Amino acid sequence: MSRHSAFGKTTVAALVLAAATFASGPGARAQEAAAVAITVKNHHFQPAEVHAPANRRLALTVKNLDTAAMEFESVSLRVEKVIAPGSDGVVNVRALAPGRYEFFDDFHQETRGVLVVQ
Repeated sequence: MSRHSAFGKTTVAALVLAAATFASGPGARAQEAAAVAITVKNHHFQPAEVHAPANRRLALTVKNLDTAAMEFESVSLRVEKVIAPGSDGVVNVRALAPGRYEFFDDFHQETRGVLVVQ
């Protein structure tokens, strides 16, 4: 075995151990996405105002109980997702600073809501 291959194996083993330690530490749990769920029924978001923690990624589950497709959209969140009738979808949102972020159904503009990040 050459000096380079032994060094390479040791380096790889150390990197794997460091990655495993980092991924299982408290920082990894802090980076898990916060889960928020809303429903669309009769072209209204329920609840119309949802809350999420600041500086954490967000997994926003949108359940469409209407008989028509809807498009969850937000300019301030920079997201859009079409959700078929009777189904649900997950909208992944980056970590956000505190504030109010409006969203709407692009197919039914009167359907509006707000995400409050604290």
